[in-house]
Amino acid sequence: MSAPIRVVLVDDQPLFRHGVAAVVAAQTDMVLVGEAGSGAEAVALLDELDADVVLMDIRMPDVDGAEATRRLLSPERAARRASALRIIVLTTFGLDERARAAVDVGAAGFLLKDASPEFLVSAIRAVHAGTAVAAAGDLAVLLAAPSPAVPPPPAALASLTERERLVFDCAAEGLSNGEIAARLYLSESTVKTHVSNVLAKLGVRDRVQLVVLAHRHGLGGGASS
Repeated sequence: MSAPIRVVLVDDQPLFRHGVAAVVAAQTDMVLVGEAGSGAEAVALLDELDADVVLMDIRMPDVDGAEATRRLLSPERAARRASALRIIVLTTFGLDERARAAVDVGAAGFLLKDASPEFLVSAIRAVHAGTAVAAAGDLAVLLAAPSPAVPPPPAALASLTERERLVFDCAAEGLSNGEIAARLYLSESTVKTHVSNVLAKLGVRDRVQLVVLAHRHGLGGGASS
């Protein structure tokens, strides 16, 4: 049996933390290893313990969730960890510039705080597994703000094969591996391989970053209409 997913919860509202903690504790494949009431506390806590997934409130006094995410995912701290740290941003607002900033610096997911318990734990599992786009619909809302200018596509895009470009377009829509497989008539294992190749060629960390890249450059399903 694999080790449980180690979760840290960061929120300045004790009542909210209590509710989420109860949800996490009810899962047989998860364990809550720490809580923090501010971004600064979170950074200090995670410098001292190992965790897999952080649920990070975006609006907190002192150090907010975006800045805490930036610090936690800095190259210096990442180099000291035995395994990758995944951060899911939690916000009350459907379109939040702080949440956008957290995604830009590497947050692996975006959830509204009124998400159902079932959706929350599914998001934790998905992010821990590396699929990252756990809330594609909410992420699409986050990315829907107009961009002042669309930069040219990255040169690395030309290195994708025809099949990889199709997979890129589907992933940019937020489709899961299973959905991409059904659309392109491929096996899920083949899709997984293509996705890994696309991420490596484009130099992006995960599928959330892929969606962000697509949106910024007006590409695929991540583009604004």
